[in-house]
Amino acid sequence: MRYAVVSVVLAAISGTAWAQQQDVKPLEGTAPLRLEEPLDVDMVRGINAFAEQEIVLSRERRKRHWHPDFSNHAAYDRSVADNRARLRTLIGAVDERLPPGTRQIVLPENLERLPTFPGVTAEFVVTGEGPGEVILVPDANWAPEHITGKIAGLRPEEQLAHVLAEMGIATRTLRLANRSSEFSGRPDLRSTNQPHREYLYRPAFELGRHIIGYEVQKILRAVDELEAAGKKIVVWGIGEGGLLALYAAAIDPRIELCVVSGSFGEREQIWQEPIYRNVWRLLDEFGDAEMASLIAPRSLVIEDCMVPEIAGPPPPSPQRSGAAPGQITTPSPQSVEREFHRARATYERLGVANRIQILASSAPERGRCGTAAALQAVASRFPGRVPGKHSVEPLAADEASRRLHDRQRELVDDLRRYTQRLLHGAAKERDKYWASADRKSLAAWEETSEAYRTQVYDELIGRIPYGLLPPNARSRQVIDEPTHTGYEVVLDVFRSEADGSQPIIAGGILLIPKDLKPGEKRPCVVCQHGLEGTPMDTIVTDPNQKAYGPYKGFSTQLVQRGFIVYAPQNPYRGKDEFRVIQRKSNPLGRSLFSYIIPQHQQTLNWLATLPFVDADRIGFYGLSYGGKTAMRIPPLLPPRPAHNGEPARPGYCLSICSADFNEWILKNASTEDRYSYVFTNEYEIFEWNMGNVANYAELASLMTPRPFMVERGHDDGVAPDEWVAWEFAKVKRHYDRLGIGDRTEMEVFNGPHTINGKGTFDFLHRHLNWPVRPED
Repeated sequence: MRYAVVSVVLAAISGTAWAQQQDVKPLEGTAPLRLEEPLDVDMVRGINAFAEQEIVLSRERRKRHWHPDFSNHAAYDRSVADNRARLRTLIGAVDERLPPGTRQIVLPENLERLPTFPGVTAEFVVTGEGPGEVILVPDANWAPEHITGKIAGLRPEEQLAHVLAEMGIATRTLRLANRSSEFSGRPDLRSTNQPHREYLYRPAFELGRHIIGYEVQKILRAVDELEAAGKKIVVWGIGEGGLLALYAAAIDPRIELCVVSGSFGEREQIWQEPIYRNVWRLLDEFGDAEMASLIAPRSLVIEDCMVPEIAGPPPPSPQRSGAAPGQITTPSPQSVEREFHRARATYERLGVANRIQILASSAPERGRCGTAAALQAVASRFPGRVPGKHSVEPLAADEASRRLHDRQRELVDDLRRYTQRLLHGAAKERDKYWASADRKSLAAWEETSEAYRTQVYDELIGRIPYGLLPPNARSRQVIDEPTHTGYEVVLDVFRSEADGSQPIIAGGILLIPKDLKPGEKRPCVVCQHGLEGTPMDTIVTDPNQKAYGPYKGFSTQLVQRGFIVYAPQNPYRGKDEFRVIQRKSNPLGRSLFSYIIPQHQQTLNWLATLPFVDADRIGFYGLSYGGKTAMRIPPLLPPRPAHNGEPARPGYCLSICSADFNEWILKNASTEDRYSYVFTNEYEIFEWNMGNVANYAELASLMTPRPFMVERGHDDGVAPDEWVAWEFAKVKRHYDRLGIGDRTEMEVFNGPHTINGKGTFDFLHRHLNWPVRPED
């Protein structure tokens, strides 16, 4: 470091405790700051604790979404119709299925293929004959051939299709995407160790679809056929299939009986399960008991039994990596019992308590699925059946391996290609979404776009409905340079209503020029670090320091130009420590940026109180993940004048996105481009249904009429120039047509993923009305 104070601070922020530092010199008007550990560690831990507290509170809060009418069964069904429709949307089961009547039977394999969507087929293995038919949905690690006994691997009592066939009940067993990673990736691009389910989940999630929704739709495609044939409809799922069967029966009242084996229980730990079970906003409205209430008054059988448990994804290798952590364990008997009793309460209110039952093994240890009681519950639906011997001819080992390989490859490719077709049509869906925004004039745009700003915040980011606390600003001086001083600052933001909860904090480093004149107010630039960064990374000026490469000390450069500078700590630091914040928050309809927005609003509120900051001239400049912040925070935090008794609210008057701007939806959902996050370890990056709501051009439009700029290096591996130029062209057109084309620009330079600090500095001087001095 070029100055001793900063080298001490950098060491402290990197991990050295501050507890032994006694000489704390605070900024005037703030309390002394002492931290027991680095700011980022304290911040991330606090947000994680908050998210877990909110998950616990969600169980009671779900009631606000439910208004059941128990007067009779028909009235009850009508009263939960909206809940059912929302659940269908949340799992992405929204595409219209192809009509029944078209199917392909492949003999002698007994495969039945039901076209579900264009290019997507639901594949079943059909077994047995009889007056009834059961749709079997196995665990993802079990192929239909395991369930039927055609391929070894399961004990005879677990081969439910074979067992039911001998009872005179026909079955069709659905093939699921399994947890292998064999087809996860493209040999000509990148391969990953993501289970097939995660590989299909990632791009689908960005487009408002889900592997859960796709496979539920396959179940319902079979339901369509059975209904058309006038047959009884029973669905039985085991493990992963139990989860799918529960969803299917919850959203489709045609299913008369649902059997869930080894999957029913409390969902509050869903964030620890594989990411392909992550459902946006699920726990805000639905636990398993609530989904059971959508099945009522129809019959539901819950088997408390053991299912395949998963310790994590396939192990990584130099050739395959990037999978999200997550494990599957069988719900504990206590968890099953508690959730069952919550579900039973609804059945009791409807006078049909006998239609829900829980089946547990009587052995000292929990048994396997397919108890005699479960089999009898299914058999009772099919009077007139004729039990008999059902013979099975096992496949030879090489034939078994070939069949499983070919069928899984085709399944994964079909769903991958279907999602890519959705991706190619997403821009048109966004155009429809934004059709009500009036671009005929700047005034019309400002009036009609405000609703979109609210929708983006509520539906895409996720709003946390807690008011801001008094900031309780604490600080200590950490930099003393000839041209400026620096203070580390911590602010309180908000807290959960959970008992004893600690406040979420915001923090960063404030840089103040030493040539301030008494009473002078200057513009302020908020300089945001990228992934795994700290505020000090934006400040260091020693070229030998790693952080200097991408940041070029741009915070220091700007304070030396006379700007007030604030470098915030954002919580995307700590690898899985911060990534699980997204996992914990998504089921509540929240994201990582749900916390960052109020952190920045509190920061703006506090900066506006400083006597040397001009509250009307606070700009934002972020690199990389800080560029992601530039696209999500300033657009949603415009300055607000006082109105109807509400005080004025400071906001960002401009935004600069450096080393991040691109065709964001393509980058998140493409399986055909090496730049895509589908292949990388950033599993927290995906935002539910963003492809149909807002790309970067739409987010940038919410900056209007405030200035917006993009900084782009030709050699930046984030995306190719063509993607960046394509998306920025839409921004430029938007500003031009509103008559403010001079307020947006893009500088492209020869360089990598870094701050360039040429055109962007000029942009800041011009739009923050701060003169360029000779020494600059």
